[in-house]
Amino acid sequence: MPPLVNAGQANGITTLTLNSPPTRNALSAQLVADLRTALAEAATDPDTRAVVLTHTGNTFCAGADLKSPCDPADFLALLREATELPKPIVARVTGHVRAGGLGLLGACDVTAAGPRSTYAFTETHLGLAPAVISATLLPRLDPRAASRYFLTAEVFGPAEATRIGLLTLHAEDDVDTALAPVLDGLRRAAPQALATTKALATAAVRESLDRDGARLTELSAAVFASAEAREGITARFERRDAAWVR
Repeated sequence: MPPLVNAGQANGITTLTLNSPPTRNALSAQLVADLRTALAEAATDPDTRAVVLTHTGNTFCAGADLKSPCDPADFLALLREATELPKPIVARVTGHVRAGGLGLLGACDVTAAGPRSTYAFTETHLGLAPAVISATLLPRLDPRAASRYFLTAEVFGPAEATRIGLLTLHAEDDVDTALAPVLDGLRRAAPQALATTKALATAAVRESLDRDGARLTELSAAVFASAEAREGITARFERRDAAWVR
């Protein structure tokens, strides 16, 4: 199969594009593996000052591929590798982000989005829980907001995402214009200084992944195997309410 992550490089910036429109860039085993490979290549490229992570289509990432989900341990490894990458990762979002895709945002160093982007932690409506992604998100999010949106699966927009700490910035119009000074600043920074400073800034997230990662992957696997998850996922495919909806 062709790769689900496309890579390009210009002016010190490596751009990695999630490119699986039929699945809305869902976290399949192949997409996770391709992204891990692309990040590893960027890590050793001396011409790369920073990585931009973006997407094709109207969805940045729909979360787990419910037909062919990746192993939670592989997703955890991806999040660890992203936070440990010696190059800053900048997320560029112009569409929708759901569930596990939000965990990817939590692993990025700078997150920017356009005005039509939307966000939701959809797990509870599927009989699941935001287990592994909590390791990258809880150190970054406003605690009260995390409780609300983790529990309710409400959809919210870029202004709210910025307020609660999910996004660094959002653009009223063009996200690339808003990102221009960020990328210019990264291009002008010394490589070792960037790596050292990123390590300082991501310490809490990396500590969370190291401390809780194994437990959260076990929890994720157990929840996916539950009767509630089977009902919730089946209901989603059948376009009906799950049995527990009142």
